[in-house]
Amino acid sequence: MTNEPIRVVVWGENRHEQVEPSVAERYPDGMHGAIANGAGEWLGEKAVFTTHTLDEPEHGLTGDVLAETDVLVWWGHAAHHEVSDEVVERVHKHVLAGMGLVVLHSGHWSKIFTKLMGTTCTLRWRSEHDRELVWTVNPQHPIARGIPNPIVIPEQEMYGEYFDVPTPDELIFISGFTGGEVFRSGMTYRRGFGRIFYFSPGDQDFPVYHHPDVNHVIANGIEWARPDRERETPTLLRYETDDFFNGQGYRGAFER
Repeated sequence: MTNEPIRVVVWGENRHEQVEPSVAERYPDGMHGAIANGAGEWLGEKAVFTTHTLDEPEHGLTGDVLAETDVLVWWGHAAHHEVSDEVVERVHKHVLAGMGLVVLHSGHWSKIFTKLMGTTCTLRWRSEHDRELVWTVNPQHPIARGIPNPIVIPEQEMYGEYFDVPTPDELIFISGFTGGEVFRSGMTYRRGFGRIFYFSPGDQDFPVYHHPDVNHVIANGIEWARPDRERETPTLLRYETDDFFNGQGYRGAFER
């Protein structure tokens, strides 16, 4: 592992903040700004944060930006359909090549997460000021390090099972709500060389990204998702080129 700071991009669609005064008041720097600031307080000099949003050219996720990103943090909700398929494909290739991805809350329905999971990623939900208790079920996992058990979130949107995702590689957190629902709220996956952490707490209608324990989990997730090998540059699959049909065969998904 390198001792260089983790290069983190926090991506947010930044739509609720523009059209809902209550959200703008709750998150004056945008939700992406609150996430970056909150996780940054825990990581300190271990990480360098930048933010990008949906309305930037190429959503701010150009090839050059992604090539210099160790971990991408994703928050989206109302505008999943506006994310360019071309950008999704670019992010997907970088994850397979080793870039870490932390997907938050309603990012479960983002194009990039559903593409990586290969399922609908649907769930049950209710937005009625539920108290959420986030229970650690894998205390030895690095993402759970230093996290109280449970995390108490006074007000939050309820997410409940069934959550249509593949069986996770590691289940770290399970949440319970005042209506009796439970939810797999923190889990990890590996796709290609990339590490993926999904964490559900966080909503535009509640100040969840000002909660220090939630920010601590996100910071731990960023550290865990950091690449543990030199990044490879995504290229075309070999079977998509004429070389495959000229007897060269499949040489793998990536080249330097």
